[in-house]
Amino acid sequence: MKLISLSKITIASAALIVSAWYSGSEDKNRYTGWSEFLGGPERTHYSSLTQITTENVKNLQVAWEYHSGDTTGQIQCNPIMIDGVLYGTTASVQVFALDAATGKELWKYKDSKDPQWFNTNRGVTYWEDGDDKRIFFSAGQWLYALEAKTGKPIESFGENGRMDLHNGLPASAKDKFICSNTPGTIFKDLIIMPVRLSEGPDAAPGHVRAFNVRTGKLAWTFRTIPHPGEVGYETWGKNNYKNEDVGAANNWAGMAVDRDRGILFVPTGSAGYDFYGGNRPGQNLFANCLLALDAATGKRLWHFQFVHHDVWDRDLPSAPTLVTINREGKKIDAVAQITKSGFVFVFDRVTGKSLFPIKEIPVPTNGVPGEKPWPTQPVPLKPAPFSRQTLTMDEINPFAANRDELAATLRSVRHRNQFEQPSKEGTLIFPGYDGGGEWGGAGYDPETGILYVNSNEMPWIMTIVDKPKMDKLAMLPTGERAYVQYCIACHGADRKGNPKSGYPSLVDINVRRDRAYIHTLVSNGKGMMPGFSYLKPAEKDALIAFLFGEEKKEAGSAVVEDKFSSVPYKTTGYNKFLDKDGYPGINPPWGQLSAINLNTGEYAWKITLGEFKELTAKGIAPTGCENYGGPVITAGGVLFIAATKDGMFRAFNKKTGQLLFETKLPAAGFATPSTYQANGKQYVVIACGGTKLGTPKGDSYVAFALP
Repeated sequence: MKLISLSKITIASAALIVSAWYSGSEDKNRYTGWSEFLGGPERTHYSSLTQITTENVKNLQVAWEYHSGDTTGQIQCNPIMIDGVLYGTTASVQVFALDAATGKELWKYKDSKDPQWFNTNRGVTYWEDGDDKRIFFSAGQWLYALEAKTGKPIESFGENGRMDLHNGLPASAKDKFICSNTPGTIFKDLIIMPVRLSEGPDAAPGHVRAFNVRTGKLAWTFRTIPHPGEVGYETWGKNNYKNEDVGAANNWAGMAVDRDRGILFVPTGSAGYDFYGGNRPGQNLFANCLLALDAATGKRLWHFQFVHHDVWDRDLPSAPTLVTINREGKKIDAVAQITKSGFVFVFDRVTGKSLFPIKEIPVPTNGVPGEKPWPTQPVPLKPAPFSRQTLTMDEINPFAANRDELAATLRSVRHRNQFEQPSKEGTLIFPGYDGGGEWGGAGYDPETGILYVNSNEMPWIMTIVDKPKMDKLAMLPTGERAYVQYCIACHGADRKGNPKSGYPSLVDINVRRDRAYIHTLVSNGKGMMPGFSYLKPAEKDALIAFLFGEEKKEAGSAVVEDKFSSVPYKTTGYNKFLDKDGYPGINPPWGQLSAINLNTGEYAWKITLGEFKELTAKGIAPTGCENYGGPVITAGGVLFIAATKDGMFRAFNKKTGQLLFETKLPAAGFATPSTYQANGKQYVVIACGGTKLGTPKGDSYVAFALP
């Protein structure tokens, strides 16, 4: 393992929200449990437990393993523990409660009113007031409230225990896809919900909304695509707020909250359509922003935009991290945000002032016809990026058998600038669509001020093409036409997909899946695939008939309306730049783990994360590999992380990056671990669902402890 000008900020009523600030290292008890997503409202991934240390971590053993019996997909859950009970979710979003010391199941909940859900889920939210103790979780378009003790629905919440996440959105979004992958954030009697939306022009608007935890009623709304008269309206086309062909700018990755000050920190994603913005001219506030909102009212306090007029799908990939910076002997409470591009930005929590210099740099503006690119983008001058920003011809994978072919591909696409515009010849997206930084997020040690970030080094190629002409679509049968319109970009004209990039083949899908399964998939989505809930029942039936080879090959004669004529392009799908054997087409490292001192902006250490055993066996130094799911940092001096495609669970010395412990999991752990103490013993637990990146499926949670 090898060691290797700020945008204008609006400050509203800052004096009213300044209070005695808090340094996490001064209150050890604040970090002894794991009662919230990523360890607490600050999303630090930190625990003050010290039973497991750098000296004894090598003695860890499996304490228990819980098999959910659900092998329908990934498990990305970061479980929580309250009063000796561990709460988590299965791959199809069944919620369970376990004895945290033994792994014995106490209860499991599955909604009998609906089919199984396929959206990935990263955990649940806990709230209590006296004897009223609730677990909140999301499945499909619903937010559920359960009794924490029994798992029974709380009938007084929403409609018999669940609330539609469309609540508070305009009528234009009524039938549009919505779900939530990430647990909500609690502030007093409010739960503020992240939502995942379509990434096309059909996306619902990404309003940030808070709901009452007792009733499910809407409490407040912040519109990320402003209406006339609201701040930011002038940064869009005049009708974009109507949600006719522009949407999203949503928070999907989660939020952090400073409960002492009452400030909610909300990172947002790009506007839909992701890869063309000619119909949404301008800077596009508040897409791609970190928003500081009054948690009680939703009022904007300040914001910073990381990407202006995004056409690269540069969503902010994770919840921000609340940190405390030491500057010249003074403590400054701050918020750190990692990006897919491999940057770390750090701001004063109250004022929004950047604690490191940021420069607006000129970027390419040679977009496709109709595009209106923004001429500059913000780049922090410190810390240095934790992922490479560009590639040269010298960085082709040296182990690839088809290096000449890879070199020819790289020469044929735009690749010299990290902000190259989408193009018909192809544009390299690097760091890739999943980062750089990804949804696992960064960990933070309040004792030292060090931020820990695991990252990917996987390039992707995006190619823009003209949309099919409506008269040609009109000649196709209904089901085939739906496939061309909604499915062909990811699964290909031959329906063989792109398995190496994560898009499965649909050939012979009728042999592998039944009609009901496909109908649910089309309606509700699965993993990265959004649901197409707005399709009419006849269109869904025709699409399934086409996929099953049952649709008659008769030419159509329908009049096809182009609902989104303002978006003249589509992409050819999400395609990784790989060699013939499926390895990244670039030289290693392909996955890294970085430790960054936020007091100075300098790196404490950086190592490769993960390996391909078959390459190591050939004498190649560990290359690192793709990784999803974040780290856990402890006061015992240990950093725990799974995340890697190689299916290992590892422990590192947090001060040096030295590997202290590793073991093979029953399936890859694409999730963030949790650590807690039960009956006097410290446990570390990780969800092992596999499935992602073509890895074998699993259905278990594994807990480790000392003998």
